[in-house]
Amino acid sequence: VLGILFSSENSSPANVTFFDFVGGVQLLQGEDTRTAMPVILIGICVSGAVGNLLVLLIFIRDFRNGKGSEVKALLASLASTDLVILLLCAPVRAVTYYKQTWTLGSFVCSTTDWFQHSCVVAKTLILAASTRAKHTLVPCAATGPPSSPTWIHGALAFIWTVSMIFPIPQMLFASVVQRGRDTICVSEMPVCASDFMSLFYKIYPTATFLVPVSFTLGYYTKALHSAVNHAPNPRHQSKVTLVLLCLSGALGLMLLPEWGTFTWIRLGYNKPPVGLIIFAQVLLYACSAFSPVILMTMYDDVRQGLVTIWFTATCRSSKQLPRIICPKTEGNGAEAGANAVANAVSTEGDKTIPDLEHFWTGRRNTQVEEEQDPVPWEREEKML
Repeated sequence: VLGILFSSENSSPANVTFFDFVGGVQLLQGEDTRTAMPVILIGICVSGAVGNLLVLLIFIRDFRNGKGSEVKALLASLASTDLVILLLCAPVRAVTYYKQTWTLGSFVCSTTDWFQHSCVVAKTLILAASTRAKHTLVPCAATGPPSSPTWIHGALAFIWTVSMIFPIPQMLFASVVQRGRDTICVSEMPVCASDFMSLFYKIYPTATFLVPVSFTLGYYTKALHSAVNHAPNPRHQSKVTLVLLCLSGALGLMLLPEWGTFTWIRLGYNKPPVGLIIFAQVLLYACSAFSPVILMTMYDDVRQGLVTIWFTATCRSSKQLPRIICPKTEGNGAEAGANAVANAVSTEGDKTIPDLEHFWTGRRNTQVEEEQDPVPWEREEKML
């Protein structure tokens, strides 16, 4: 049974307006939670990391072969962000759920939620920026690998700057607190900052989640309708648009519980159930693991690249096949012919036909003496 030993309403200090755990819910009781949550998170991390790595390899291969596009450049950035979330953020939660207290130090306590929120906001804004990207190939230079357009580099720099600035309060209010014999990592907002932060926590989820997701879903819904009916190449363009629409829809649905519980706690309402908080965190990491599944099953270029990588990996061991090496012969043509026939016959079952063996055996190593004329009748004098 999932339970919590530490009640935020009764035990939080009087000079704070809200109290929340950072880096995962701590002070949980029950061995089932302690073992099940790390196993679930590790499984999501491993599967999602493999999927995102494959997607990155496919996109890198496409750019090297001159098949890159603006959409692929942004999707590669999205896969990199998902990989960072799975490899750096999820393990912190797995350790916290296993230890049931905080054991990772004050620096990780201060930065873990800030870093995770930065990556989550960057994912949403990258998908919003993909609405401006083109599906056509990126022109490559005469030498060197193809490069993405300049606006993509500027857009990604702007996205990551905004994504790291918005969650700064997550870093300011996080601290390590000693509660009896246990050490916990919590976020406590003082009363003096409650008015400003109350307004901020209404603007923050709206500007970084609701508006970008709503805009992206609306844009791709309209673009899909136009691509099916009016695009010059409706089949290809509608498929890519459908992939981006599914990515945006999955991100919006799977991150909604996390943003909902986050806003619920920060606005001072009753604390949501612990099970809902844990479920929201699991969905956040599952979203990063589900994105490569959508790309591998729906995006034709990624699916073809995956097939190519699979055949390259499986057929590499079968490249070195046994070769038939015919020995060099210094004798006459009869011996060379005997070797050729013997090799040809041995490849079909290592069986020698008796007639051929007898034929060539009787003619092996036959030498013609210099004084002996092979056609003596040409030199015979005509008979009178």
